[in-house]
Amino acid sequence: MGKAKAERRLKENEAMAVARSLRVSPQKLNLVAAMIRGKKVERALAELEFSRKRISDQVRKTLESAIANAENNHDLDVDTLVVAEAYVGKSLVMKRFQARGRGRASRIEKPFAHLTIVVREAEETEKAA
Repeated sequence: MGKAKAERRLKENEAMAVARSLRVSPQKLNLVAAMIRGKKVERALAELEFSRKRISDQVRKTLESAIANAENNHDLDVDTLVVAEAYVGKSLVMKRFQARGRGRASRIEKPFAHLTIVVREAEETEKAA
């Protein structure tokens, strides 16, 4: 028997990839995600390749995964793909303590974040623009 197949959350011309528990603060990850939002995928890949941010390598891998999902799972044309959405969510925060002077201690927070990238096949009107 089993469960009924869940309905697809995305449109027919979209594909998604998610990277979970990336060891970076959501605020820093959002700076890199904002850099690629709304751009064509080849332009976004080029910008991530030469970005000096540490996390840009994992963002690039996630974008490549979304492109591969679009091509292999949904038969979308890779040359017309655009980064439709790139959003960041909070994950867990590890709390650590560091010894300080005069017998005191300070709390160090080590945040994690989730990254979701949705690529969309651009329509004819978007390509002309």
